[in-house]
Amino acid sequence: MASKIKQRDPIVVLLLPIVTFGIYAWYWLVKTKGELNKSGADIPTAWWWLVPVVGCIYWLWKYSQGAAKVTKNHYPDVLYFLIFLNLSCIGYAIVQNVYNKLDAKS
Repeated sequence: MASKIKQRDPIVVLLLPIVTFGIYAWYWLVKTKGELNKSGADIPTAWWWLVPVVGCIYWLWKYSQGAAKVTKNHYPDVLYFLIFLNLSCIGYAIVQNVYNKLDAKS
């Protein structure tokens, strides 16, 4: 089965959140969430971000689990979570690079 995740340039994924003051980071997370769900993940709606403190953490954890599932555990879900939590834009670029490699394996 071919991946349904769109190919994006990791450099763009790294730099656009900086230029847009974080708006592209939210956009990237929501768009890739939809693409991951089409590829077999079960990530809940991003509206969880509106729940103070725990909502964003819960959603990011579920996203990390979905990323691990779709990438066939290229990284374990805990590592995806730590990448997103600690590396921000750099982490998004690293993960986008993993997503880009999914089509190469198909």
